Amino acid sequence: MKAWPLKAAQALGGFLFIALFVVFVVQITARFAFNQPLAWSDEAAVILYVWIILWAAATMVPQREHVAFDLVWNLANARWRRILQILGNALVGGLALAALPASWDYGRFMAREGTPVLGVPLMAVYLPFIVLLLAMVVRSLVQITQALRGPVDGTSGDGSMHPP
Repeated sequence: MKAWPLKAAQALGGFLFIALFVVFVVQITARFAFNQPLAWSDEAAVILYVWIILWAAATMVPQREHVAFDLVWNLANARWRRILQILGNALVGGLALAALPASWDYGRFMAREGTPVLGVPLMAVYLPFIVLLLAMVVRSLVQITQALRGPVDGTSGDGSMHPP
């Protein structure tokens, strides 16, 4: 990701985390200091948590930091790593692309429903999953392009080739 989009993604991720922290503090204060638990804070915390995890996975966590099964990868030479990278990213990106239409339809269908306490449309709750799917498609395309045009030594440009 370029510098300014990455900074914007990180800023939104940071804002979401701060909002979650504030909701936790309010929730704990209301529950233990005033003996008045707040129903909205539980729901807000769950929604923010889902958003934080999916937003970070989609936009902030570099591919090399994601969990990877690399038993075969470590045994392969540079040529086979390039092939594995193309096949793995084609599989991941293809599955994410195939899931996009149904996920979007489901999110739009659920837009008419709201969360029980806050009434947040469920489309807003499910939206980061759709963003994650889009990011997976884009990342897969970028990785496939890099593998096809990559350096002869089998690296992905940052000095190391990563499993898909």
